[in-house]
Amino acid sequence: MVVEDGDAKPLDLFLAIGLDKRTAENALVNQKVTANLTAVIDEAGVNECSKTIGNLLYMVATKYPANALVHRPDLIQYIVSSKIKNPAQLDAALAFLGTVGPETFKSNEFEEACGVGVDVSIEEIQSTVTTVLEENMVAILEQRYHINVGNLCGQVRKHHPWADAKIVKEVIDEKLHGILGERTADDDKKPLKKKKEKPAKVEKQKSDAIASTPTLDEEVNPYLIFPEPAENYKVHTEIFFSNGDIWRAHNTKEILERHLKVTGGKVFTRFPPEPNGYLHIGHAKVTYTSNYFQELYDLAVELIHRGLAYVDHQSPEEVKEYREKKMNSPWRDRPIAESLKLFEDMRRGLIDEGKATLRLKQDMQSDNKNMYDLIAYRIKFTPHPHAGDKWCIYPSYDFSHCIVDSLENVTHSLCTLEFEIRRPSYYWLLLALDLYQPYVWEYSRLNISNTVMSKRKLNRLVTEKWVDGWDDPRLMTLAGLRRRGVSSTAINSFIRGIGITRSDNSMIRVDRLEYHIREELNKTAPRTLVVLDPLKVVITNLDSGAVIDLDAKMWPDAPSDDSSSYYKVPFTNVVYIERSDFRLKDSKDYYGLAPDKSVLLRYAFPIKCTEVVYGNNDTIVEIHAEYDPSKKIKPKGVLHWVAKPSPGVDPVKVEVRLFEKLFLSENPSELEDWLSDLNPDSKEVIPEAYAVPSLANAVLGDKFQFERLGYFAVDTDSTPGKLVFNRTVTLRDSYSKGGNK
Repeated sequence: MVVEDGDAKPLDLFLAIGLDKRTAENALVNQKVTANLTAVIDEAGVNECSKTIGNLLYMVATKYPANALVHRPDLIQYIVSSKIKNPAQLDAALAFLGTVGPETFKSNEFEEACGVGVDVSIEEIQSTVTTVLEENMVAILEQRYHINVGNLCGQVRKHHPWADAKIVKEVIDEKLHGILGERTADDDKKPLKKKKEKPAKVEKQKSDAIASTPTLDEEVNPYLIFPEPAENYKVHTEIFFSNGDIWRAHNTKEILERHLKVTGGKVFTRFPPEPNGYLHIGHAKVTYTSNYFQELYDLAVELIHRGLAYVDHQSPEEVKEYREKKMNSPWRDRPIAESLKLFEDMRRGLIDEGKATLRLKQDMQSDNKNMYDLIAYRIKFTPHPHAGDKWCIYPSYDFSHCIVDSLENVTHSLCTLEFEIRRPSYYWLLLALDLYQPYVWEYSRLNISNTVMSKRKLNRLVTEKWVDGWDDPRLMTLAGLRRRGVSSTAINSFIRGIGITRSDNSMIRVDRLEYHIREELNKTAPRTLVVLDPLKVVITNLDSGAVIDLDAKMWPDAPSDDSSSYYKVPFTNVVYIERSDFRLKDSKDYYGLAPDKSVLLRYAFPIKCTEVVYGNNDTIVEIHAEYDPSKKIKPKGVLHWVAKPSPGVDPVKVEVRLFEKLFLSENPSELEDWLSDLNPDSKEVIPEAYAVPSLANAVLGDKFQFERLGYFAVDTDSTPGKLVFNRTVTLRDSYSKGGNK
């Protein structure tokens, strides 16, 4: 790409503000992040800056509340001038601005909310730490080095919320050492858990969600459930071989020191890499295995050199048979040089699919079937979703999982309980290659009601075309949730709320996820007007050529003097309301339009129905009404509407897709014929809904609240001539109350 003088490529621009290369490249993948970050850098007026400032600018680009964009330049100046200088301050600033929205605010209130000008000295920290330790002295002397340091840090931060967290921890550690002296052997033993009395059984309703609630300590420091990264030198697991050998998986001092130097001793967790490239909501932070294809291949070659891997020609059926009989493959002891040549032939595409695999030389006589010479590589002449057609051999899940964890210096590898029996094979491979060993942490999988999370079931839904692909908005894949308009912030908030448990029968109602989605969108999605099932209303006392431009609020509490919080909507003698908002017979509990009844059109005028016009088969084709320009009438009902923007011109037409729960039952996975439980009304397509003119400018990534209808996001199927919107979530939970919209 040719760059004009004075311009910079986005990647160069992002690197110049101190972002690391991976963060900068990831930003370029998302068009909206690229646009936001470029705009933020432009508002900052910097060509280059420190890494600290650059990372804060990146936070602004990715987390800034959309309802407060008018204040973004001011916040950026606080960052550039180092008045806001750490993530804690910026998080507080973003929370403050998200609450204020577009309204003006007092700078002194803002600065107080995010600690501008507050410098916490080391002396203040030491004094407060001394006070906190004295208040907890009984517990410290009793528990010694088993005391919850995260809790102590939290108590200090209550006094000094803007103090450097790292310094607080260092001071606490130093003073604890002064009180307790050197660690003893007993200090290194894991404390025995007290047995809890079983609570009396309480009958729960079927709809109750079963989830663990984090303790107060875990709220302060969610990593308290994990061993410290610096303590990752202890034996993780013992691998027993059929010949009597025992491998004790643990990091050597040298390997651990190299790891800690890279991570700074911080906790980095990750769920296993997803082998099929499609992720669902149950996967926490993930990366792509394809990022490491070259490193994985090189390590496979190293395994062959060490005599710990071999090229095998058994068919899948033969592999299964030999494993069941605990028999070695006929090619298990072939010469190393021969396996090296054949593996190279596999890489170059010289061997047909299914004719060879690379297998690990583990222990075919083991009591654990996951040690039966697992397959490391298969031949597959299929382009990869991320790597393209560069490779025709692909690493297996068993081979890539632990190695990618190690290469990324993950401290705690998170996986679900069914992977517990894979621990020996996980550590066998890392030991065989002398690689850093993360701490494996198993917990129960996330089960959400009215859907399926099993990859096999998801695959059936996609391949048999019960849904519209892996990114179908009805699926709980991350691609599907993203397409539906669900943000990572809402997902993370939901995950934090349900906590961690080893109970393998927890079922979380989808309503809990929807709650977190609404909480975020209510603050960030501007309001607009759309009519899904238009019924024509002719205003008979308004001239056919008249166009009245009205102000409509994008935010409910927008101040009247802030023009940026409003958008224009035309009011003409032809408007459209929802067909469901009109009845021929009125009733006390009905707030819609009926003959001789008045309603208020949102942001416009009261109208009164004067006539009903029928077509064929007694269908209502249009309503005649009179409007009250004086607004003296005060009807109870308020309706959303869309008008013809000018005489003879139809409103903007958009396609709207309404989604409901994919399955009728809360737990379809427990049904034998689970596909028969699919909700036939899980997707409704409205090809021509009417929208106000301003919505025509929406682009991919934009999210709105369609008043009275729900929250919607622009879909990837949108074209310049036809916008498509997906309903992300309704305005409130109507499912449990028998509603269907």
